[in-house]
Amino acid sequence: MTTPSDPSLDVLLSERRHLLNLAYRLLGSLTEAEDAVQETYARWYALSRSQQDAIRSPGAWLTTVAGRICLNLLGSARARRETYVGEWIPEPLPGHSELIGGPTGGAAVDPADRVTLEESVSLAFLVVLEAMTPAERVEFILHDVFCHSFAEVAEIVGRTPAACRQLASSARRRVRDARPGATDHSIRRGQQAGLVGEFKQAWEAKDIDALLGLLDPAATAVADGGGLAVTFPDPIEGGEQIARTWMELARRRPESMTFSERTVNGRPGLVAEQDGAVVTVFAFEVAGDRITHIWVVRNPEKLRHWAES
Repeated sequence: MTTPSDPSLDVLLSERRHLLNLAYRLLGSLTEAEDAVQETYARWYALSRSQQDAIRSPGAWLTTVAGRICLNLLGSARARRETYVGEWIPEPLPGHSELIGGPTGGAAVDPADRVTLEESVSLAFLVVLEAMTPAERVEFILHDVFCHSFAEVAEIVGRTPAACRQLASSARRRVRDARPGATDHSIRRGQQAGLVGEFKQAWEAKDIDALLGLLDPAATAVADGGGLAVTFPDPIEGGEQIARTWMELARRRPESMTFSERTVNGRPGLVAEQDGAVVTVFAFEVAGDRITHIWVVRNPEKLRHWAES
């Protein structure tokens, strides 16, 4: 005899992907996002059955709780990152990732303010989010990305809807100031694939002139080793300095290290492998026909999902 499935349980489980999507964009770490989602479900199951039955929308309840958990974690994360060794870069994910899903919020968002789920998971975008206050980040992701109303967001961040509108305005200014050329994402992605491939070829050929032609003169490169892997400690400013640094890296490259073009958070990037293990992930941002930013992640704790891909 089979036991009929519990419809409420099916609803709860169907929300997990949405919660993971939300938490990763809020925290910049899939590991922390998984912990936040687990804590969200633990709080649901800590309720009595009568308390659960009294909740009209379990999905909305889970989103509210997850948002509050992430808001608290963002506050403590800032303190932890002050003691982090070197630069902190969000955790990169392989491929387009299952963390690109449809929005589940009910509010309509002005297309001018809309940020697509695909763009919001790119490493370049996650880096911009790091400059926001915890409240700005939560408001921006919930409203502009996941289409929740200001009233819904206000309940999560503990502010009025009017205050949430101000947070949204401030967050959008940060995005515009940090990424003034980010407009046509499909074209930029196609250009990026070509530029990343040319960058790999020039690097492997130790062709510094070719590298200089691919890098914006004002380009920057940032590396994250977390004190667990050797890398350059400070951001590198300027295309010429980056090209020279990459030439030095090419000369020091172990024979067993190989490079491959891979998709990083839905965008073309590079991955270095040594003895079959991923040791470095390179993410890029492109403006026009030049590379403007390179992020290098070598912290092995942020590469565990690459071993599983």
